[in-house]
Amino acid sequence: MNDQQLLRYSRHLLLDELGIEGQQKLLDAHALVLGAGGLGSPVAMYLAGAGVGRLTLVDDDTVDLTNLQRQIIHTEASVGLLKVDSARTTIASLNAGVKVETIARRMDAPQLTELMRSADIAIDCTDNFATRQALNLACVATQKPLVSGAAIGFDGQIAVYDPRNDASPCYACVFPPTQEVEEVRCSTMGVFAPIVGMVGTLQAAEALKMLCGIGTPLVGRLLMINALRTEFNEMRLLRDPACPVCGLSRHS
Repeated sequence: MNDQQLLRYSRHLLLDELGIEGQQKLLDAHALVLGAGGLGSPVAMYLAGAGVGRLTLVDDDTVDLTNLQRQIIHTEASVGLLKVDSARTTIASLNAGVKVETIARRMDAPQLTELMRSADIAIDCTDNFATRQALNLACVATQKPLVSGAAIGFDGQIAVYDPRNDASPCYACVFPPTQEVEEVRCSTMGVFAPIVGMVGTLQAAEALKMLCGIGTPLVGRLLMINALRTEFNEMRLLRDPACPVCGLSRHS
């Protein structure tokens, strides 16, 4: 690290658990953020602010006025622009030292797998069940950890899936790809603005911990948040030995 970086990240360097070694790991890291909306906004901003050296942002949507109530990486000047372009501009103003790559199209499992070969971690900030399953497939195939979050209404949830850990389930163990899922949209159900920040900030924290190798990650645990009652509950998650995604790959 140069003198400017030592100053910029000095509050991290003061943490015994993180320090210079941990900060260097962040500077050398590459994170894939899938989705640049409500969850992706705080995730991308905190990863950039914390000094993750390379971010790949994937989102095929454009900024709409209705997004601005909760998607804090975008501004009124961003309306009509691609979300990844708007996000890249904000990140550049926050930390010019972060390399940002953008992909403005929807990705399938093979494409995501190719992206994950060079990434260290994936953060799922989407609202689409099929895309979540595709990213999980990519993470299992490349043996890379996945930080998954979701939010709607006043409720949110977050979990970490780590295919390198034999005890860890994958996303498909918990949410089987064959199950019937009714897609719930913010446009029809509504979403309390801070809940995406609560979940997204926790996702960023879990990703940073995983990249640094510190603390106890949310592996094998699903953290559920209700912002209306200010309640946090936790559920233990078990690996499914018959999982069609990770069941056979564990010991193949």
